[in-house]
Amino acid sequence: MKKLLLFSFLFCTILSAQNKVDLSYYLPQDVTYNNNIPTPESVIGHQVGHWHVTHDKLVQYMYALAESSDRVTIENRGKTFEDRPILLLTITSPTNHQNIDAIREAHIAATNTKTTNNSNRPIVVYQGFSIHGNEPSGANAGLLAAYHLAAAESNDVKELLDNTVILFDPSFNPDGLQRFAYWANTNKSINLSSDPSDREYSEVWPGGRTNHYWFDMNRDWLPVQLPESRARITSFHKWLPNILTDHHEMGSNATFFFQPGIPSRTHPLTPKLNQEITRAIGDYHAKALNKIGSLYYTEESYDDFYYGKGSTFPDINGSIGILFEQASSRGHVQETENGLLTFPFTIRNQFTAALSTLEAAKNMREEILNYQQNFYENARNEGAKEKGKAIVFGDSKDAARTYHLAEILNRHKIKFHEIKQDFTANGKRFKKGYSYIVPKNQKNTRLINAMFEKRTTFQDSLFYDISAWTFPLAFNLDYAEGVSINNLGNEVTNLQQKEGKVTAMSSYAYLMEWHEYYSPKVLNKLLNKDIRAKVALKRFGMNGKDYDYGTILIPVQNQKLKDKDLHAFLTKLAKESHVQIDAVNTGLTSGIDLGSRNFKTVYKPKIALLVGDGISSYDAGEMWHLFDTRYNITITKLDTKSINYAGLSRYNTIIVANTSSLSKNNSEKLKTWTRNGGTIIAYRNAVRWLNSNEFAKLDFKKMKRTAKDISFEQRGDYNGAQVIGGAIFEAKIDRSHPINFGYKNDKIALFRNTTIFMNPSKDSYNNPIQYTKDPILSGYISKPNLDSISNTVPLQIKKLGRGKVVAFTDNTNFRAFWYGTNKLLMNAIFFREEL
Repeated sequence: MKKLLLFSFLFCTILSAQNKVDLSYYLPQDVTYNNNIPTPESVIGHQVGHWHVTHDKLVQYMYALAESSDRVTIENRGKTFEDRPILLLTITSPTNHQNIDAIREAHIAATNTKTTNNSNRPIVVYQGFSIHGNEPSGANAGLLAAYHLAAAESNDVKELLDNTVILFDPSFNPDGLQRFAYWANTNKSINLSSDPSDREYSEVWPGGRTNHYWFDMNRDWLPVQLPESRARITSFHKWLPNILTDHHEMGSNATFFFQPGIPSRTHPLTPKLNQEITRAIGDYHAKALNKIGSLYYTEESYDDFYYGKGSTFPDINGSIGILFEQASSRGHVQETENGLLTFPFTIRNQFTAALSTLEAAKNMREEILNYQQNFYENARNEGAKEKGKAIVFGDSKDAARTYHLAEILNRHKIKFHEIKQDFTANGKRFKKGYSYIVPKNQKNTRLINAMFEKRTTFQDSLFYDISAWTFPLAFNLDYAEGVSINNLGNEVTNLQQKEGKVTAMSSYAYLMEWHEYYSPKVLNKLLNKDIRAKVALKRFGMNGKDYDYGTILIPVQNQKLKDKDLHAFLTKLAKESHVQIDAVNTGLTSGIDLGSRNFKTVYKPKIALLVGDGISSYDAGEMWHLFDTRYNITITKLDTKSINYAGLSRYNTIIVANTSSLSKNNSEKLKTWTRNGGTIIAYRNAVRWLNSNEFAKLDFKKMKRTAKDISFEQRGDYNGAQVIGGAIFEAKIDRSHPINFGYKNDKIALFRNTTIFMNPSKDSYNNPIQYTKDPILSGYISKPNLDSISNTVPLQIKKLGRGKVVAFTDNTNFRAFWYGTNKLLMNAIFFREEL
C-alpha cells in the first residue's frame, strides 16, 4: 500500500512538473540571449509546451521576431483554403540580409555553371515544421528555434548566421495545426490525465492531420495541387536550398527517428552520395540526442522512394531531404512503453534536431555546396547526351488536362514548348494547341525523368508510399519519349488555358463535346439554371465535324432563357470553363438526328457525400475538393451519424468514398433509398460493404497465398510485398458505355492501391472497363497479385429495384492530380439514368 501511495505521489509530481518547464529546459545552457528579443511566452501568453500553440499565436510571434531582430525578415506567401497566412522567415546575419539578393543569385548561379570555389558562399537550409497538423511538436519547437536564432549572442550562433541562410517555415499546414491545437487545448484538464484512453488523445473525425480538404499535405510536393504546397515549392525553386528538414511525429510508443531510411528503398534516381551525406549529417543528430539522453534510431521503417514527400522531393533537386519522426504525446502527457511522454519532451527533441541540422550545415558547408553543384553538373551532362530528344504529351480533344500537366512542369521550373505543327509519334496524333513538348537537355532533366518514368522493376518490394506516379498516365494523356527536338515550337513562357467560346448564335441548338475536362462544370451550371440538356448515346457528324459519344445538346426552343440570353449565358460559361460550344442550325446529321431518342435528357444531380466515422477522410476529402474547387458543384457532406434521420429523398446520388462498414440501420436505410431510385456510388472497401449488405452481388476473386520457405523474421516483409501500395494499370474500355463518355482512346490508365479483384460479368457489355491480360504499366505488384488482376474489372454497375449501384474497386480521384479518371465519377453522376 505504501508503495502504491509513493507511486501515486511521484506520478502526480511528474504531471505537475510538466506544467512548470521554462526556457532552460529547452535551450542550450551555455548561451546568453538578447533581452530586446521577445521570448515566446511574452508574446503568446504561455510557456512553450504548456498549451499547444494555435496558428494565430504562432503567426503573432513570428511577426514579433521580425519586428525586433535584424536577423529576421518575414513574408506572407499566400493563403490557405481557410485564409490563414503561409509564412516564411529568412534568418541570417544582418550583413547577409543587406546582400540577400546577391547571395541568392550567386547560389542559383552555382547550380547553372561549374565553379571551383565555394569557400565564401553561405549554405541554404530550409527548415519546415508540422506538415501534419496533429504532429505539433515540430511547430511548437519552431517557436524555440526561431527565438534561439534571433536572440542567441554566442559566437557559434553568429558564425552560423554568417555562413547560413535559413528559410524558416513555421507551419507547413496552418489549417491542420489550428484544428489540432483547438482539440488538444479544449480537452486539457488542470490535473493532466496520461491515460491513453482519455478523450484528449483521441480526436474526432477527420482529425487534425490534414488540411482543409482533408489532404495529406506531405504527399503534394511533386503534384503541387494545394495552395500551401504551391507557396513552398515557389520558395524552394527560388532558392534551391542545400538541406530541407521535415519535422513529423509517429506512434507514441516509438522514440525518435532521423534519416537515412531503409537503404534498399531509396529511389534509384537519387545519387548514392546523397544518402552518404544524409548519414554524415545523422551523426550530428546522434551526438546532440546523446547529450540530452534521448533514444533514437535510423535506417529503419521509413524510405526515400516517392518524390512527392518533403524528405524525398529535395533529393531529386540537388538537395538533401531529412525526415524527423518524434514519438507523439498526442496531447500534453501520455503513458507509453517508454514511460510518461510529455509534450515538452517531444518539443525538446525536435528543437535539438533543428539545431543539430544547422550545426551539420555549418561544419559540412563546403562539402554540401559542392555536392549540389556537382549534382547539376552531372544532370547537365546527362541532358547533353539526349540533347536531340524530347518528350511530347497532349490530348487532341482536351486542352485542359494538357494545360494542367504543363502547369505542374511550370511550377517546377521545367522548360517546355509548343509543338511546331501537328505530328504523329508512338502511334498517337499530337495536335498544335493541345500538346506540349519537353526537351531533355535542360537543368531539371533528372526531375523530368522522375515525373515521366515508367518503372516496373525494383530493388525492394516494400514501399512506405506509392510506387508509381507517372504523370502523363495520371492525366490520361497521349505521350511519346525520344521524339526529335525538330518538333519544338516556341518556348512557353506565359502558360495560358485555351480560350473558350461559342462559335455563333443559334436559334436552333448548341452542341458541346464531352471530352474537355471542364465540360461537367458547364453542364452543372446549365442544369442549375434549369436549362434543358440532352446527352448523345451514339456518335454523329454535322458541318464537317464528328461528334463523339456523350456530346451534350442544348436546344434553343422551350428554354427559360430567350435566344439572346441563352447565347450570352453559354458564352459566359464557355469562357469560364475553357470549352467550345458549337452553334448549329439544323437537326439533320450524318448519324442520329438531334431529335433522336438516342439523345437522353440529363437531370440535375443532387449529391450527398458520406463523411464522418467509418469513412476514409482522405478519399472523401479528395472528392469534396474535386466538386468544390474544380467543378463548382454543390454537395452535401452527410455525416454517417445523420443518415438514420436525414431526409434522403432530397438526393439522387450518394457517394460512399471508402468504408469497411456502416451500421445495420444506416445500411438498410441506404439500401431502401437505392431501391427507390437512387444511385449509390461506392469506392474501394465500400464495394465489399455493398456485397455483404446485398446492395449488389459482386463476384470477388479469392486469393490463395502460401508463404513457403519464409522465416518468422521474414513474415512481415512477405506480407508487405503482397500489398499494392499504389501502382498504375492498363484497362480496355467500351467507349459507347456512358461511364466512359469523354474518353477518346480505347485504353485507360488506372491507379490502384487495393487488392480487391472483381471477376467480370458473363455478359461482355456489362464490363465497360476491364483490365488487360498483362496490365501493369508502372509500379510494383507481386507476381500472385499480377496473375490475379489479369482480365478482372475495376467497376461493376448493378440494378437494385429502381436504383443503380456503381462499385469502383479503387479511387479515381487520387490526391487531386489524377486528372485522367475524374470524369468516371462525373459520368456516373450526370449519366446515372443511362448506366
